[in-house]
Amino acid sequence: MMLNKFQSIEKTANGYLIHGDNADVMLVFMSDDVIRIRTSFDREFKEASYALVTTAWDDELDELFADERSRVNALDVPCEETDKKVIFTTRTLKLVLRKSPFSFSLYDADGTLIYQDLKERAYDCDQLGRLTHYSIVDREHDHFYGFGEKTGHVDKSGRRMRMSPKDAIGHDPEFGDPMYKHIPFYIRVNDQVKNAVGLFYNNSYDSVFDMCNEISGYWDRYCYYQTDGGDIDLFLIGGPTVGDVVSRYTWLTGRSAMPTKQSLGYTASTMYYAELEKDCDKEIYKVIQKHFDEKIYIDNFWLASGYSSGEEDNLRYIFNWNKKRFPDPEGFFEKMESMGINVIPNMKPGILQNHPYMDVFRKNDVFVKTPDGSDDYIGRWWGGYGRFVDFTGSKGRDTWKELLKETLLKKGSRTVWNDNCEYDGVEDRNALCDCDGRKGTMAELKIIHSNMMAYIGKKALAEMYPKERPYIINRAGYAGIQRYAQVWGGDNLTDWRTVKFNIATILGMGLSGCANMGCDIGGFAGGAPEGELMLRWIQNGIFQPRFCMNSANSDNTVTQPWMYEEHLEDVRAAFAQRYRMIPYLYSLMRQAYEDGTPAWRPLFMEFPDDENCYTDKNLTFMFGPAVLVANVVEKGAKTRTIYLPKGTTWYDMNDSFRAYEGGQTIELPVTLSSVPMFLRGSAIYMTTEDVHQASTDVMRQLDFMISAETDCDFVFYDDDGHTKDFEHGGYSRTEIKVKAGDRTVISFHKEGDYQDTVEKLTLRVVSKAKGAFWVTVDGEQIPRFLVKENLDEAESGWYYNLTDRTVMIKCPKPDKKDFDIVLSCEKFDLIGMVLDED
Repeated sequence: MMLNKFQSIEKTANGYLIHGDNADVMLVFMSDDVIRIRTSFDREFKEASYALVTTAWDDELDELFADERSRVNALDVPCEETDKKVIFTTRTLKLVLRKSPFSFSLYDADGTLIYQDLKERAYDCDQLGRLTHYSIVDREHDHFYGFGEKTGHVDKSGRRMRMSPKDAIGHDPEFGDPMYKHIPFYIRVNDQVKNAVGLFYNNSYDSVFDMCNEISGYWDRYCYYQTDGGDIDLFLIGGPTVGDVVSRYTWLTGRSAMPTKQSLGYTASTMYYAELEKDCDKEIYKVIQKHFDEKIYIDNFWLASGYSSGEEDNLRYIFNWNKKRFPDPEGFFEKMESMGINVIPNMKPGILQNHPYMDVFRKNDVFVKTPDGSDDYIGRWWGGYGRFVDFTGSKGRDTWKELLKETLLKKGSRTVWNDNCEYDGVEDRNALCDCDGRKGTMAELKIIHSNMMAYIGKKALAEMYPKERPYIINRAGYAGIQRYAQVWGGDNLTDWRTVKFNIATILGMGLSGCANMGCDIGGFAGGAPEGELMLRWIQNGIFQPRFCMNSANSDNTVTQPWMYEEHLEDVRAAFAQRYRMIPYLYSLMRQAYEDGTPAWRPLFMEFPDDENCYTDKNLTFMFGPAVLVANVVEKGAKTRTIYLPKGTTWYDMNDSFRAYEGGQTIELPVTLSSVPMFLRGSAIYMTTEDVHQASTDVMRQLDFMISAETDCDFVFYDDDGHTKDFEHGGYSRTEIKVKAGDRTVISFHKEGDYQDTVEKLTLRVVSKAKGAFWVTVDGEQIPRFLVKENLDEAESGWYYNLTDRTVMIKCPKPDKKDFDIVLSCEKFDLIGMVLDED
């Protein structure tokens, strides 16, 4: 049954209702750039979204999400109706409805076509009740990005992908599908038009995205979205840039939660640490001390589920403590905290028959039910058959929250780690869930449990630690999971292809709103990684927002940073680099919290006018706006193939800022120590040498690298790193602007009440053409040194380093909110007279 013909249109309180021959369509213009097109074959239009934080209508879950959701007034957009079309125009977009065959087209303000339904076959409901939305594809020039957590390259053109989250242990990193997450959102860009459009389907039923894999000669080339139930609830999101689309998508579903600084430090884990017969706590203390001794910096420890196993049967019982392995849980947390380590216990939502809290669970009626609602649903689980907590109901959530507080948070845990929350063991999709009093099936709500597991974890943390910002980690998630949790790529395979394609997975998640993402370093499933693979994985992992080594090796080994002595110096160097970059990474994560922009960015996101970036498959990425990273990801590599986007110069940060012209592909020689990084021609990048443990060390000096082919800017952000004070002005937000030219002006403007700890500044300003004439800090000239060692000993001054042709500046940080550092490279003669340019 297809929606073929327009019949009539009526104005509603917040948009339009279009009546068709076989379905109705609701139109809501949420802004000039976000248009809701909801197609319903049952014409009921019930509103109950677990994903949205921005709406323009009443929703049955408004009260549940009162702390998160805001209501906007939909735009009152006039329509123009002709015999064949109905036209709706905002300030930036024009939506055109073709009456027969029924289909939509979208144009930008200049009249350029940027999206089009398949004209003869746009909206369909088949004999099985599946709903399909078809769109026209330009096979040569259209590219598709996002889709949440997927394998393979960033561009999904030609792929067919399923969203039906699984416990996908050991998945193939290039072709495996489906994965753990369900985020029905993607961005399409035509590399000739270069105008990005986002498509978000507000529907949690299992679905398929076919991006021009399927071909039928009876229609133009097409892609489609197909869902097992519900409505085709599409939000069309205009750009024109990819960044604009991501920002508007996260406006709908939530920005990334603001992370703690400690969460950006390294996290150690392996299942084996918590699987010893007894005294696991003592062994873990030794492991942490080993990190300290080896100068491998660490902040967090994932406590695998072995802590909760039964002492007699070794089966996992969440909220239970195995006293043979951990005789004194409170003392364990206290000891680890004294070492600066945040302990993060594993949590799983499945409940085995002999669970010690089974009476509590049964009394409170917390489980997913059989389809007729008469009994608890029982499905496959770790260690046997189990029941599943229903997080879509208040009984399940409240019981879970209280047990979480009593058995973990009150003992000292401050972080919630939600594992195995795909609900893959509930095979019958007709199993019944509470759905917050509305009743619903697992077919619709399976993935919702993972988000609501994080939701109630946030509530528990707020009740226990009301002044602290929550830190939650989820393996599974639906659209909007980013507003609660850091996520990771599940149980990845120990394989060379994994370290390579996990880069694309993280990039895709960032484009899907999940900026705080990482994948297990060294691989989770399989044997131990060989030495070279382990080193390359760490060298990539240092850039991931979630930097964690976690494993369950199949060959009775444990993956640890020091496992190969021959690579230890390079491992130490990589860890030092991670902690050096924390000020920059923390600033990037703040941007994700503010507007959704991810820390990891595909090249085309920063260089949309370079059509080569849309098809580049070298698996490089922009680390924020300033640095291009090209990790070595091939075994035995002697060179690294790198495409450098055009429109800027690129400076090799490991080779004395050697300059490369953009718009070319280079073959860079590499060694085992190589972590290729390139500074953009106009960029601001910062590091510190002071932080070796994010939770305890204080940053006193901030070190900048600046290049200034053209004007550029960056916001350096800082706060106390763990409380909610930042929500009430307790932050330091320093806007740094560089005005390029022979006289380069670097301006600092600070906002916020937080008294940052930085006392000293150093700057390395790329100046390949010539050295400086003078440098001022806050209007006062600082001395020039002709011998670098003299600069090293001085409190303030500058030196021109001919090795890399940078101007090296150091000074105390002025104690004021606004100041300039000015670098003059104007022409001058040998006796110091400024030369006339004429």
